[in-house]
Amino acid sequence: MTNGTLKNRSHSVFTWVSWALLAASAIAGVFTGSWDQVFLAAVVFGLTLLPFVFESWTDLRLPKSFIGAVVFFLVGTIFLGEIGDFYERFWWWDAVMHTGSAIAFAMIGTVIMLIFVRGDRLSAPPLLLATMAFSFAVSIGAIWEIFEFGMDVMFGLNMQKSGLIDTMGDLIVDAIGALIGAGAGYWYLKRGGSKFLPLTIEKFVAENPQVFEDKDAAKSPRRDTIVETAPH
Repeated sequence: MTNGTLKNRSHSVFTWVSWALLAASAIAGVFTGSWDQVFLAAVVFGLTLLPFVFESWTDLRLPKSFIGAVVFFLVGTIFLGEIGDFYERFWWWDAVMHTGSAIAFAMIGTVIMLIFVRGDRLSAPPLLLATMAFSFAVSIGAIWEIFEFGMDVMFGLNMQKSGLIDTMGDLIVDAIGALIGAGAGYWYLKRGGSKFLPLTIEKFVAENPQVFEDKDAAKSPRRDTIVETAPH
């Protein structure tokens, strides 16, 4: 990843606030000798750069609002959850993180489905694509719960907290978030991206024409421009 990837684009408020929080925590850790805090802040900051690495590797451009959400999720889940102990201090923090991630995965699922139809939202069956996006997001949530179970069994961790209740609670909020994200995709397919979540999908499609452009259709002559002449 080049420095230009970061310099030549604007960033959302969530991204700047998250980076400022990590920097302040790292500086505080240096003065207090909390080197584990410094290390974790540096690791999380490195993880927040992954969207930009993804952009440089794939030649895709992600909307700044989506990157901001990813950065905030990483900071909220790993940094605030561990250093700030938010999972223990706030009972609702885990639900917020799971819901937000499920919304994002459902929107990613919508974009993946749009790639298959070359971004032509008018020809895409909205209900079918929304259902597949919902299923994609819920599947990711289920895989994560399997991962937590495996870590607890193999390494004696306590990622599942209260066991079955925690797992089912996570899956329920995952389904709610997936429904919201899939609903945003359905709205986009039916009415376009005018605001909020559907607008993020619209921006992604608009900023990546090289992915959604139907090259075969572009090379073929349009039927309405072909003039057939009868033989004399």
